[in-house]
Formats: sequence, C-alpha cells, structure tokens
Amino acid sequence: MRKLLFSLLAAVPLLAVASPQGDESLGSAAGQAVQLPVADHVVVLKSERRMLLMKGGEVLRSYRISLGLMPTGPKEHNGDYRTPEGRYRLGKRNAHSDYFLSVQVTYPNEDDVRRARRDHENPGGAIMVHGQPNVPRHSPDYYSSQDWTDGCIALSDSDMLEFWLLTQSGIPIEIMA
Repeated sequence: MRKLLFSLLAAVPLLAVASPQGDESLGSAAGQAVQLPVADHVVVLKSERRMLLMKGGEVLRSYRISLGLMPTGPKEHNGDYRTPEGRYRLGKRNAHSDYFLSVQVTYPNEDDVRRARRDHENPGGAIMVHGQPNVPRHSPDYYSSQDWTDGCIALSDSDMLEFWLLTQSGIPIEIMA
C-alpha cells in the first residue's frame, strides 16, 4: 500500500482526472483533465476527531483524525502531549518524514508564546499533520482508533495523501476544542 501511495505522490505533477465520456457536468470534454479542488481553509474539531477541508465555505472532505495522547485542552508547553487549539497556517511540507508525509502547523503563534512565557514554560513546536509511522510499533487498528501522537494531527496514509494533494502551504488551519 505504501509503495502505491508513494508512486501516486511521485506522479502528482502529472495527476489529472479524466472525465467520463460525455459527462458535461465536470465542465470538460471526454479525455480532458479536470483540476483537483484545492482547499482554502482547514478546520479541526478535536472533540469530534474530525478534520474538514473547506473551499468557499463548503466542505470538500472530512477525515477521521487521531490527536495527542492528552487530547483535552489546548497545548500549553513542550511535552504535554496536547494538540494545540487556535488559528495557525499550514507550513512546510515534508515527503521524507518519520511518518507518511507531513505538513507543518505553524504552532506556536504569538498568543501561545505569550502564554508560555507568562507560565515560564517552553511552548514546544513541531506540530504536524501527518500519516502513520513509517516504522509502526502498534497494529494498524491502534493507529486508526486511538489518540497516539505527541500533539500532532494524524490521518490514515490514504487520507494523508489526499490531504497533501488538496492543500497548499500558507492556508489557514483552525483547531477547535
């Protein structure tokens, strides 16, 4: 499965979806490429374990997610195993991380840094949206049913590939309780 996903990722510049013959609803003639939709905003609903890709106020995709080992409440400091809450942006993309793809979340923001300084703490960092570990220590069922990250937002590998294809660096990500 991973080999297939990586081969799809390698083909991204060439990726096009052919419309079915005669389907004018896609806005193209048979055999012509159709542009993949690109999200303009990401919403994470921690309590529901859902991530929504949004475009123009409409939901493009909805994914089941896993969070940090201590999922309740906002991230307060380095090592608290919590997923942040607040407004951030998607940052750098890494096709060679310890997980199947990763996209940085620009945590900490100014509010996070101010709160951490007030509490004499290090706010932490390295919060990502990523797929499953490249070297798993647990069964696939564990990763799909438990909160298991250090504070990141985890998707299945197939969902992560789709997330990678439908997002761009710099778009807002809002993480809510």
